[in-house]
Amino acid sequence: MRSFSPRMAAQALWQMRVRKRPFVLTHGINARCNLSCRFCEYWKRPGREMSTPQILQMLDEAQSFGIGVYNAWTVEPLLREDLPEILRHAKSLGLTTSLITNGLLLQKRAGELADLDLLSVSVDGIKSYKELRGVDLQVILDGIKAAQQAGHEILMNCVISGKNMGELEDLVHLAESLGCWVSFEPMHESFGIEKKVWGSLGIRDIPAYEAAVERLIELKRSGAPIINSKTYLEMIKELEPRFKCHAGDIILHVAPDGTLENCRVHQEPLGNVSEGLARVWEASQERRKEIVRSCQGCLFFGYVENSLLYEFVPEVMMHYEWM
Repeated sequence: MRSFSPRMAAQALWQMRVRKRPFVLTHGINARCNLSCRFCEYWKRPGREMSTPQILQMLDEAQSFGIGVYNAWTVEPLLREDLPEILRHAKSLGLTTSLITNGLLLQKRAGELADLDLLSVSVDGIKSYKELRGVDLQVILDGIKAAQQAGHEILMNCVISGKNMGELEDLVHLAESLGCWVSFEPMHESFGIEKKVWGSLGIRDIPAYEAAVERLIELKRSGAPIINSKTYLEMIKELEPRFKCHAGDIILHVAPDGTLENCRVHQEPLGNVSEGLARVWEASQERRKEIVRSCQGCLFFGYVENSLLYEFVPEVMMHYEWM
């Protein structure tokens, strides 16, 4: 498992705690997708994407700014033909590289990802997968195996919904059988999706949901390859965001067109990369604080776990294994 080295941990603490700057650049690398998942709003908003030279220049500036991790995601990164060049450039700058994919093109392109450190694949169910994503799960599993043959370690991401609550333990065993890690987070019901979709997919049977997450906690205790901390799993079991959010302190969000945003929940434009990362970051300090003060919270895995790390929560620090 690739995790924080002491050197990287020191770099992150210096960047975030002393310099008061983000350590992770999470980049919505494109605005296109090859799936049309009902619970996702991103593929419905195709628009301008940054060019390759613009992205490479952004990475140069990010490295100078102190960024240590480059995460490529939304809507489907593997649709960009220049992805290997972008990852190669980020890696040459000393950045840890991360990618989140739906996996549909993974079998075709796994061999091009030599400069990728962390590979996450969305696997939201087994029997329910086709209904949720619109394609056969076997295609994704074949892609995972191709990526493993190319030397990649895999994290399977699962968004818990009303459709897959009964399959969470099976997903853990699937991950074990494939030699993968697995993470879970509850579905976030965003405003950009029709209410009837949430009526169909949302978490409504609370007792069944609580029992399913309690079983995940038991599996975690028994050594199953679940990367979520027990602190986080207990939190999502109650669907209660009991943490102080530091997403705006830790993570720099860049949309496909170069717009800098505070986070996935509050997609408020703070500026553009063309204005300079440092300049936008400094100019948006007060607004970012206001957004956090008015936010009612979310349970996105990356935000919660990284915020708990930022607060030095011991159990999270002991079990943290993936960026």
